[in-house]
Amino acid sequence: MPSGPPEHKMAYFPEMTTRLPSTSAEFRRVLWTGLYSQVVLMTVPVGGDIGDEVHTVDQALTFTSGIGKATIAGKDQDVKAGDLMVVPAGTQHQFVNTGPTPLILYTIYSPAEHNPQTVHKTKEEGDEEEENGIDEAPDWSRKSQAENEKAGLVRTDGKY
Repeated sequence: MPSGPPEHKMAYFPEMTTRLPSTSAEFRRVLWTGLYSQVVLMTVPVGGDIGDEVHTVDQALTFTSGIGKATIAGKDQDVKAGDLMVVPAGTQHQFVNTGPTPLILYTIYSPAEHNPQTVHKTKEEGDEEEENGIDEAPDWSRKSQAENEKAGLVRTDGKY
């Protein structure tokens, strides 16, 4: 998997909302990281949660399997497959699996929140890597539009 900015080509993930597995061996897997966003697949085990947290980035979560409870800025909301939740940057949030099967979702961070190579088998592994500064978004994913244009990473003519 490349460690630099993404190539200017399509990233295709077919049937993300209908065909994700109802079980997965991984708590978190980064699928794609761009200059301004990141797509991450998450599986919250039965009785598990993602952890009470606050990010400095926006986050949109689409649930594809299972049921759970979202708590965002102190307000609770039941969630299920097909639901979309948005968590603005700087907002406390927690998602808990309240059902009998894994709670599976994909989330889009904007900008990136994790290292592009991140795969965490468990929440505990993810927490440890975050606490130790191992799971950090790359510097290139936190640059401004002007910086990316100046570096030639973004061109309005689409020619690279």
